[in-house]
Amino acid sequence: MNRSRWHLRVGSIVFAWLAALVVVALVHRSVPISGWLLIHLLGLGAAGNAILIWSRHFTDALLRRPPDPSRAGQAWRIGVFNVGAVAVVAGMIVDLWPVILAGGVAVGAVALIHAVTLIRQLRRALPSRFGDTVRYYVAAAALLSVGAGLGVAMANPALPGTSHDRFVIAHAAVNLFGFVGLSVLGTLVTLWPTMLRTRMADGVEVAARRGLPVLVAGLGVGALGAVAGSPVLTAAGALGYLAAAGYVLMPHLDEVRRKRPGSFATLSVFSGVVWLLGSLSYAVVAFATAPTWPAVLDRAGPLTVAVLAGFLVQVLLGSLSYLTTIVVGGRASAIAATTELERGAPWRLAVANFALLLCVLPTPSLVRMAASVLVLAAYAAFLPLLVRAVWLARKNRDTPSTPGPPPAGPSARHRLGVAAAGLGVVVLTAAAAVAADPAAVGISTAPTASVTATGQTTEVEVHVEGMRYVPDTIEVPAGNRLVVTLVNTGSDRHDLVLSNGTRTGRLTPGETAVLDAGVIGTDLDGWCSVAGHRQMGMTMAVRTGGAPAQETVAPTISADDIARSLTAHPGAGFVPHDPVLAAATPDHRITLSVTETEREVSPGITQRLWTFGGKAPGPTLRGKVGDVFEITLVNDGTIGHSIDFHAGALAPDVPMRTIQPGERLVYRFTAPRAGVWLYHCSTMPMSVHIANGMFGAVIVDPPDLAPVHREYLLVQSEYYLGPPGGEVDAAKVATDEPDLVVFNGYANQYDHAPLTARVGERVRIWVLAAGPNRGSSFHVVGGQFDTVWSEGDYRLRRGPGGAQTLGLSAAQGGFVELSFEQPGHYPFVTHAMVDAERGAHGVIAVTAQPG
Repeated sequence: MNRSRWHLRVGSIVFAWLAALVVVALVHRSVPISGWLLIHLLGLGAAGNAILIWSRHFTDALLRRPPDPSRAGQAWRIGVFNVGAVAVVAGMIVDLWPVILAGGVAVGAVALIHAVTLIRQLRRALPSRFGDTVRYYVAAAALLSVGAGLGVAMANPALPGTSHDRFVIAHAAVNLFGFVGLSVLGTLVTLWPTMLRTRMADGVEVAARRGLPVLVAGLGVGALGAVAGSPVLTAAGALGYLAAAGYVLMPHLDEVRRKRPGSFATLSVFSGVVWLLGSLSYAVVAFATAPTWPAVLDRAGPLTVAVLAGFLVQVLLGSLSYLTTIVVGGRASAIAATTELERGAPWRLAVANFALLLCVLPTPSLVRMAASVLVLAAYAAFLPLLVRAVWLARKNRDTPSTPGPPPAGPSARHRLGVAAAGLGVVVLTAAAAVAADPAAVGISTAPTASVTATGQTTEVEVHVEGMRYVPDTIEVPAGNRLVVTLVNTGSDRHDLVLSNGTRTGRLTPGETAVLDAGVIGTDLDGWCSVAGHRQMGMTMAVRTGGAPAQETVAPTISADDIARSLTAHPGAGFVPHDPVLAAATPDHRITLSVTETEREVSPGITQRLWTFGGKAPGPTLRGKVGDVFEITLVNDGTIGHSIDFHAGALAPDVPMRTIQPGERLVYRFTAPRAGVWLYHCSTMPMSVHIANGMFGAVIVDPPDLAPVHREYLLVQSEYYLGPPGGEVDAAKVATDEPDLVVFNGYANQYDHAPLTARVGERVRIWVLAAGPNRGSSFHVVGGQFDTVWSEGDYRLRRGPGGAQTLGLSAAQGGFVELSFEQPGHYPFVTHAMVDAERGAHGVIAVTAQPG
C-alpha cells in the first residue's frame, strides 16, 4: 500500500472521532457524562490515533528507515487501540468497570508496544541528528500507558472518593501534558520550520535534548503532587514543566522572526502553543494559591477548556491541515487541497481564539454560552473543508504539475480584514448576550434623582460578612453622587441592588465591583438579589434625610389567579411528570446539570425554577444496599449551588460544598442502608433552593422487597410563588405560606393524567416529602394499605391490620402497598386537607381485568 492511500485510510479514523466529538457537543445536554465524552473523544480518540500514526511516520523519516511495505503490524496496533478506546467509552456510558478495564488495558498495552517498537528502531538506526524527537515519542507513549492505568483506577467503583478527586488531576496531567504535550514538542523540532518553509534555527536540537528530562521530571512531580493532594507540589511540577517547555520552544522564535506564520496550518499550531504556555502559567498561579485540594479541582475547570480547546484542538487541526497536503499525491493535488483548507482561515482562527477567551474569562454565563457556540462552529467547519480538500486532491491526481512557485494566496491586508470580521462576529455576539441580560454586567438604565446636584461625590466601600453588608447604612448628603465599591468577602455569590434601579453584577467570592448610584435625592433601599439572601439579612439603607425611600412594585400572582389555576385544565402541550418508578439498575453514574428553566407549575402559572437536570423533582436514582453512586454536579446556573444526598453517609465538607457557575464536583458515595432518600441543594438559604425546585429522590431497595404489578413514585413539595415567570418568594418561604402543594412538581397533574391499575393488582406507591417545610399524610380515598414501610422499616405487613395514611415529616419517605377490589376512580391526597386543596391531589383510575 502506497503512502498516500495508507494515510488517507488511517486518517479517516481520526476524522470519525472528530465527527463524533462534534455530534456530542451539539447534543451534550441530552447525553450522559457528556463532559467526559467530549474530553475523551478528542484526547483519546482523535489525538491518540493521530499521534500513533504520525509519530511512527516521523520516526521512519527521521531515522531514514523505510516503512514496512505491508504496514500489517502498525495496522494491527491501530485496530487494537481503537477497540480499546471504544470499549472505554462504552464502558463509561453503561457503567461497566470490567469493560473499562479491558479497554484501558488494550490502550495501555498498545502504547507500550509502540514505545518498544520506536526504541528498537532507534537502536538499529545509524546515529541521527533528530533522534531526540523519537525519544519524545517514546516518553509520550510510555506516559500514555500510565495515564490509561490512572483512568481505569478512577473508574473503579471501589476507589475512595478522595482518591478519585486526586487521580483526576494526575490522569489529566499525564495524558495531556505527557502523552500529547511531549508528542507536540518533539514534533515541532523538525515540523515547525518545515511548515514555515524556513531553515531550522540554531540550538533547536540542543534545547530539545536538554529539555526532555526536565519536562518528564516536572510532569512526574506534578502528578505525584496530585496523587498526594498537595496543591504546592502540583504547582511546583507545573512550574518545572512550564520552564522546560519555554526553554525547548525558545529557539523557534528565530524561525518565527524570519518567516511569519501566514497559513491556517502554521497560525493554528502557533495559537495552540500560545494557549499551552498560557494554560501552564495559569495552572502554576492557580494551584500555588489554592488553599485546599477541593479548590484545586474547582480551578482546574478553566484550565481543562484552555488546554483542550485552545491547545490540543488547534495543534491537531493545524497539523492535519498541513500533513494532508503532503500525503494526497502530486503538486496539483496538494495545491487544490491547500486552497480548500485555507477557505475562511483568518475568520475561523479569529472567531475560535477570541470566543475561547470569553469562555475561560469570568464573563456572564449567557456570554460564555454564546461564545462556546462560536468556538464549536469555527472548529467544526474544518471537517467539511477537509472532506472537500481530499476529494479535490483525488480529482486533480492526474493533473500535470506546472513548474514555478505555488499560486499566491490572499494578501496580508486581506487576511487581516477577514480576521477583523471574525473578531467583529465575536464582539457582536457578546454584545447581544449582554443586551439580553444587562444586569449580569452591572448595566443600569435607571434615571438619576430629580435634585440639584452638588458636584460632590460620596465614596463608600462595602464588604460582606456572612449574610450582611458592612456597613449596612450609608449617609449621603442630598445632591451628592454616591459611588459604592462592593467587595465580596463572603463565601457565596452576592450583588447589590438599589431601589433606584442601579446594581452591580453578581460577584464570586473575592471579586470587587463599583456601583455608581447617581445623584442621590431621596432615601433608597438596597439588597442582594440572589434568591433568599435579602430575607436572610442582606439589606442596606441609603439615607439622605429627605423623602421616603422609593418602592418598586412588581407584578404578582394573586390568590384569585391561584384559585382559577387549580380548577383549570392544562394546555394542549401539557406533558405530566412520569410517576412510574423504573426498576433498580447497576448504573449509578450520572451527570446532573444545574439549569434555570421557566416551567409551568399549575395551569397558567409559570416560575423560573432552579433544577437538577432540567426538571423538578430531579432524576430519580434507584439501587440496592452496597451500590456505589457517582454524581457529577455541573453548575450551569447563575448563582452558587450544591447537592446533599441523604442516601450517603460521609463528611459534608468537600462533596456538599457550594460550587459557582461553570464549576463542577464529583459526589461519590456507597449506599449503606435502604430507604427513600431525599437529595437537595444545601446552599444557604437551603429552604429557598429546595422550594425553587432543587430536590429529588434516591431509592435504595430493602433486601426483601417483593415484586408487585405496578410501582409509582410521588414526591411532594411546595411552591412559594414569586412574580409570573420569576423565582421563588423567599419571604413566603420564611413564613411557611405556600401557594401550591404538589406531587411531582405540578399541581393536580394526576387529576388530568391519572395513575392506572387493574382490579386485583398489587400497587406499590413510594412517597417522599421533599418540603422544604411541610410533611405529608398520604391517603388513597377508598383504599386501605396492607403494607406500610417508612424510614427504613416496616410499620405494617400483610395481615389482619390495615393503615389509612403514610405519615411523613419533611425529608422523610416510605412506601405503601394496596390492591383494589372494584373498578373506579380513587383519589389520592395528603390528608392535611388544606395542602390537598392547594394541589396535592391526584387520581388512580382502576379498571377491570380484561376478559
